[in-house]
Amino acid sequence: MLSNGELSAGERWYVARTLPNRETGAASQLEAQGFRVFLPRIARTVRHARKMRHVRAPAFPAYLFVALDLNRDRWRSVNGTFGVARLVGADELPMPVPRGVVEALLGSVDEVGVCRFDRGFATGQRVRVISGPFAEQLGELVRLDGAGRVRVLLEIMGGRIPAIVRSSDLVTA
Repeated sequence: MLSNGELSAGERWYVARTLPNRETGAASQLEAQGFRVFLPRIARTVRHARKMRHVRAPAFPAYLFVALDLNRDRWRSVNGTFGVARLVGADELPMPVPRGVVEALLGSVDEVGVCRFDRGFATGQRVRVISGPFAEQLGELVRLDGAGRVRVLLEIMGGRIPAIVRSSDLVTA
């Protein structure tokens, strides 16, 4: 049995567009049909009614990856799967994802199944906070430390406010 990221001869990763907020259901339906699926997730903080909760949300809303061999698999059935809008492609054929893209995403998944995009930050880089009290704020990375904390200058209300956040709460902007 191949691991989730390894492709057999003739297989490539393809992108399936899902219906809004149906990524998880579509992935389950495709897996039930025997397809290998990768739905990258990120950790996010959701605020609602003065409460914050941490959730695992799709890294690419309304999209997931499917490993297919177009000559072997019944790939047209993906388009008819509950929750899937269609395979992304052109001229009636799905277009494969460039080699290495999905493999890099798979390599960024941590032990709890969340993609960690916090590797490779550099001082001066533009970042966006994805969770915590400053979620969705943009800023500039000022300093990194070895404990996973990052000092950023957040652009709030027309000013630049310094804040310390976890590096796992940031993505490049």
